[in-house]
Amino acid sequence: MEPVTLTTDRLLLRSVGPQDTDVVYSAAQDPEIQRWTTIPSPYLLEHAQSFTEQLVPEGWANSSMFTFGVFLPEHPDEHPELPEGELVGMLAITMRSLGVGEVGFWATKEHRGNGYITEATVAVSRWAFTRLSIDRVEWRAEVGNKGSRAVAEHAGFTLEGTLRSAINNKGVRRDCWVGSLLPSDLGLPSTAPYLPAQR
Repeated sequence: MEPVTLTTDRLLLRSVGPQDTDVVYSAAQDPEIQRWTTIPSPYLLEHAQSFTEQLVPEGWANSSMFTFGVFLPEHPDEHPELPEGELVGMLAITMRSLGVGEVGFWATKEHRGNGYITEATVAVSRWAFTRLSIDRVEWRAEVGNKGSRAVAEHAGFTLEGTLRSAINNKGVRRDCWVGSLLPSDLGLPSTAPYLPAQR
């Protein structure tokens, strides 16, 4: 699939490439990103190069991972208070099984708490439901990652529980929270019939 660009009221979501290597490298130096995500630590320039030049384009090309850089729009007339074209985070949906994708994201230190990643998560999930024949977007985060959990909850995910030893972060098995977003949560139809369990 060719990379797509999405827009929201406040954001521009686009694929990243070699021109973004330096800004990705700089953002990923944040200890919080290295602590709570599975990116390498220490995060070297070669890691950023591999991400922007190989991992991201290959994911789009083989439809296995759809990665979006989350940027502020370059429209200073509409939002004069916002820095133009600045990276505020990264978000990807990785295909896990038929009709199921997993969302992962991080926010830059300077832009946390503004709802940008929540806004991006809803927009990309809506795109995935309507363009990728996905019927379930999963979210997972290590237990204790309250920032990620807040994004998921604000985006409308239903927290489904805790999975034991479900994440391997830098060689250590860790418990994680898991949640899901369904098309119906965003007022959209499913591509396949859904028969929920009788309660």
